[in-house]
Amino acid sequence: MRFMVITKASAESEAGVLPATEDFDTMGTFIEELVDAGVLLAAEGLQPSATGARIYFDGDKRTVVDGPFTETKELIAGFWLVEMKSLEECVEWFKRCPLQSTGGENIEIRRVFEAEDFGENFTAEQQKAVEKRRAKAAGDN
Repeated sequence: MRFMVITKASAESEAGVLPATEDFDTMGTFIEELVDAGVLLAAEGLQPSATGARIYFDGDKRTVVDGPFTETKELIAGFWLVEMKSLEECVEWFKRCPLQSTGGENIEIRRVFEAEDFGENFTAEQQKAVEKRRAKAAGDN
């Protein structure tokens, strides 16, 4: 099972406050453990929402709103994409995550949909097309 582990934004992350050198080392050690265990697929931090935009959809109408966005507790500051045997395993791993924020930062864990989750609505042809796109995106032409 794949899981997206999401770190929520804080006032510090939205203000562009960068981690201290020691924080990079501490988090790097944790990420290295995920790599060594063979469960890490991706991990990235995100720039503050002030550098982003939102697109609102209403029928055929598209409205673009530039950041920053005010709902800090709803914003994402970074993510990991991991492959684990269960939600419980993922929770145990990320309870050890060395987040250093004093602003009540939290982590959200969400399971990524797999082909079998969609049942018969997701045809074999559609599954093959998705696999082909993933391989192409990964450079496995």
